This record gives sequence, structure tokens and C-alpha cells, in this order.
Amino acid sequence: MDFDLSPEHKMLSDEVYKFMLREIAPQAERIDNEDKLPDGIWLKLGELGVLGITVPEEYGGAGFDLLAAVLVLEQMARVCPALGLSYGAHAILCVDTLFRHGTEAQRRKYLPSLCSGQMVGALALTEPNAGSDAVGITTIARKIGQEYILNGTKTFITNGPIADVFIVYAKTNKEKGSKGISAFIVEKNFPGFSVSKELKKMGHRGSPTGELVFEDCRVPAENLLGEENRGIAVMMSGLDRERAALSGLALGIAQQAMDLSLRYARERYQFGQPIGNFQLIQGKLADMYTYLEAARLLAYKAAITADREERGGKGTKLHKLAAAAILFAGEVATRAALEAVQIHGGYGYMLEFPVNRLYRDAKLYEIGAGTSEIRRLLIARELLSE
Repeated sequence: MDFDLSPEHKMLSDEVYKFMLREIAPQAERIDNEDKLPDGIWLKLGELGVLGITVPEEYGGAGFDLLAAVLVLEQMARVCPALGLSYGAHAILCVDTLFRHGTEAQRRKYLPSLCSGQMVGALALTEPNAGSDAVGITTIARKIGQEYILNGTKTFITNGPIADVFIVYAKTNKEKGSKGISAFIVEKNFPGFSVSKELKKMGHRGSPTGELVFEDCRVPAENLLGEENRGIAVMMSGLDRERAALSGLALGIAQQAMDLSLRYARERYQFGQPIGNFQLIQGKLADMYTYLEAARLLAYKAAITADREERGGKGTKLHKLAAAAILFAGEVATRAALEAVQIHGGYGYMLEFPVNRLYRDAKLYEIGAGTSEIRRLLIARELLSE
């Protein structure tokens, strides 16, 4: 069992972090204040070669694995979790799903532009009354001739206000419940599609989140992703890979919280000495390190398992492992960010200090991609059914 990253993975991780320090770090506070990502950032990410991180080179991607995606997300979140979140929605929730389930024609049509940054991708699953209960969606798709007509509303959609291409889930057979769900590729200019409003969040400011409306939205039949009424397979495999990949964002937040706390503990003097000399501060730092290392091992294992299962290999079931990875990493990030604010004291409570932004950002990973409560239920049910 080798715990070292390959030279290629290390190089990728280093290059992404350098990119973030160069291009984003000087703007991170402004991104949070203005709630807007820098203009042209998607084309720059395309030039960096990470927008199609899991997509083969023949479609414009980088040809890497899901572990590489975790590393990219981790390094992005150290500097700007908001950009990392939007990137994850694009590269994993949309692009990775489209590649794995799309037809050759769909891949050729959409992937090159998505990988270059000329188009932005998103996933539209959550609805006002269907969050953790993903199969409870009520958006309807009726096939009429060579088109599907979609009606419904999606909410909390990352990249919703800026995306060009969406993976959308809808019921094509209401009576069949979860066995009547289908997935579609929807373009923003399809008749009947609109973004009703942009939502304001307490964290990940800069990553645009919106509410989408489908009013007799006309989608060509060839934009069905996978088979009709079998979208649940697309959805669940996507959720597992999403949970494994987005664990990287939680890791990045926890890492940055620890790094900033270490620096502050060395530089901040009270009672004539650095606060890092006090055992209560040392205990917080030691716990941060221990939990972070454990979360990182779990997240990396989930990503490696996801790739193994994608290739048809055998091993630990991804369903519960991915849920465990995002469950633990999310709670570790929240705890690390909270402790970082505490270590920084009054300064940590000020908006201009990065630990405050990390604290607001971290909480999402106990809510998004299934809440911590849902993850625990999922893991327990998997264990009891084995």
C-alpha cells in the first residue's frame, strides 16, 4: 500500500496551487466582498488544463482520474473555496457526468467547449421541496415528437446564473417514482428556460447560485442523457463521485485554517510570549493536524475506489465510502475553521481576516451533496444490508 502521490499528481497539485496564488489570492477578499468571480477566469482554467480533468484528451480533457480532481479542488479551496465550488460543479457534476454517460455525439458536441472554458457547466437536481430527498423531484418531462417538454423549478444551483450547459433531472414517468427519472442536457438558450433569480449565500461568495425555471422548455430528444426512465443510475453514480471529489474542497479549507492558525500562533504575542507556547493553543493545532490527515486519507481512498469501480474493479462499495469521506471531511473543515477563528480571537471575528471567510465557507460541506444526517443514514443502511 503506497501512500505517496505519483509524480504526475504532485506536479498537478503544485501547479494548481501556484496558479491560485498568482491569479486568485490577490483578489480573494474582493471576490468575497463583491460576490463575483474574476472576468475571464474560466478561459484561464481552460488554459491550465483542469476543466476536463477526468475527460480523455481526445475530447479536450486532461485524461486524469478522480484523485486528480480531489487534488485540484483541495488546492483551489486553500485560496478561494468559492472558485473551487464553481469549478467542482463544472468539472465533476457536469463534465464528468456528461463524459461517462453521454453518447459519442453528445461528447463531441459539448465536451471540447466545456474543457476549454468557452462554456460553463452545471448540475440541476435540487428543487424547493426536494433537497436530500433527491428522488422526490417534481420537475416533469413529457416527450412530444422529437422533443421533451420540461416543466418545473430547480434551486440552489451552483453556476446557475452563468452556466451554458446543464445536466437536468426530471420525471418522465411519475407513477414509477425513482424508476421514472431521466437526465437531460439542457442549454441555456433552449426555449422555455430561464434563471429566475440569483441567490445570496453566507459563504462561498463569488460562486454564483441561482434558481432555474422550466416553462414548457423544449429539449431535443437527442439530448436525453442515458436511457429514458433510467436516470437514477446516472444520478446515484454522479452523487457518489460528487461526494468523493468535493471532499477535496473540505480538505483545502481545513488545511488553510491550520496553516493560518500556525502562522498566527507564532506571530501573536500575549503575556510576553507567542500564543503558540500555550498548551491550549497547542492542543487545538494538534487536533487540526490529526483530523485533517485522517480526512485526507479517507477522501483519497474514496477517489481511488471511484476510479477502480468505474473500470469495473472490485473492492469497498463506493456508495458508503464516498458518503463517509464527505461526512468526515466536511465536519473536520467546520471544526478546523471554528478553531482557527478562536485562535485568532477578536481578529478572527473581523470580516477582512481570511479565517472568517473559511468559517463561513466550511459549513456548506455539512449541507451540500446530502446533509451530514443523510450521509450517516446512508452509511448505516449500507452496513446493515451487507
